[in-house]
Amino acid sequence: MSEIRHNWTKEDILNIYNKPLMELLYEAATVHRLHHDPNVVQVSTLLSIKTGGCSEDCGYCPQAARYHTDIEGNNLMSVQQVKAQALRAKATGSSRVCMGAAWRNVKDGEEFDEVLEMVRTINKLDMEVCCTLGMITENQAKRLAEAGLYAYNHNLDSSEEYYKEIISTRGYQDRLDTIDNVRKTNVTVCSGGIIGMGENLEDRAGMLVALSTLNPQPESTPINALVAVEGTPLEDEKPVEIWDMIRMVATTRIVMPETQVRLSAGRTQMSKEGQAMCFFAGANSIFAGDKLLTTPNPDVNEDMKMFGLLGLNPQKPFTKKVQPQTVEAGDSKFEALGEKPKWTRPEHTIERNEAAKEKAKTLK
Repeated sequence: MSEIRHNWTKEDILNIYNKPLMELLYEAATVHRLHHDPNVVQVSTLLSIKTGGCSEDCGYCPQAARYHTDIEGNNLMSVQQVKAQALRAKATGSSRVCMGAAWRNVKDGEEFDEVLEMVRTINKLDMEVCCTLGMITENQAKRLAEAGLYAYNHNLDSSEEYYKEIISTRGYQDRLDTIDNVRKTNVTVCSGGIIGMGENLEDRAGMLVALSTLNPQPESTPINALVAVEGTPLEDEKPVEIWDMIRMVATTRIVMPETQVRLSAGRTQMSKEGQAMCFFAGANSIFAGDKLLTTPNPDVNEDMKMFGLLGLNPQKPFTKKVQPQTVEAGDSKFEALGEKPKWTRPEHTIERNEAAKEKAKTLK
C-alpha cells in the first residue's frame, strides 16, 4: 500500500499534474488499484432540500439571492418528501443521499430539527446520509452525528489565494473550522472544489495541498467542473477541457490514495469516453440523478448503461465505514444551544460579483 502523506507542497503536486499524460494515468491507476476495487463506483444522489435565497456571493452559484438566474426557490422540504426521494434514489442504485440547503450556516431551531429528522429517516432506510448545510458548530455536528449522519460536505472550492476572487462574504478559515468541528464526531468528511473558475494551475495545486495536508484526509473529494450559469459572475467562463478533468482526478488520486474521488458537476459536458478515462485515473464516485441542486446532470438510466458498458458496479452502502446508530430526538444527549457564532464576513470587493449584482437589480 502506498504511504498516506500529509506534507504535499504545491511544487510536488504540480510536478505530478504536469507529467506526460500516459505516465500520470499509469501512476494514478496503480495507486487506485492498491486502495480500491477499480470496478466499483460509489453512487450518490444530491437533493436540494431548500433551494435559492442564499445570502452569500459565491461567484459560481445560481442560488445566491443577489444574482438573477431564474432559479425557482423553495422552502425546506418535508420529511416525507425527502423520504420519497431517498427511496427513489435507492431503487436506482444510489447508496447515499446528500441533502443540500442553501444556507450560509446552520441555525438552531425548527428547520434544523427537521433536517435532523430527515437524517434519522434516511439512515433507517439503510442508506448513507450526507448533508451540506454551510458552516456548523461543534454542537451542531454532534447533533447530526447522533441522528445518524454518515458524511458532511463542506467544499474548499479553490486555493486559499483564489478563494478571495470568488467569494467575499465568508473566509477560507471558516471552511477549515467547520471541517474541524465535523472531525470531533464520527462523521466522515467530504470536501473538494471546482475547476474552471478562471484559476491557474497553481490554484488547483493549492486546493489539493489544503485538502491533502488535512489529517486525516477527507474520506471523499468531489472534483467539479464549473457549470457556468447565466446571471452569475462566472457566466462567461469557458467549459473545462476533459484533459484538465482527467489530470485533476489523477493527481487527486495520487496525493489522496484512500479518498473516494467523486466525478461531480459538469458530467453533462463529458463524453462516455472522457468519463471512462476519469474512472481509469481514479474517480470512484459520482452524483446520479438529473439535477445537481440546480444544474443539469446525466440521466440515471444513462449512467447505469455506462456502468454496464464499462463493467462497473455500484458500491453497496456502508462499505467503507459501519452504519451509524440513530438516536431518536427524545433520547438525545445534545440540545440546541442557540449559538450565534461569529463566522467571518471579509466583505472585500470582487468586481465581477458586484457587476452581476447590479445587473440583477435591473432585471428583477
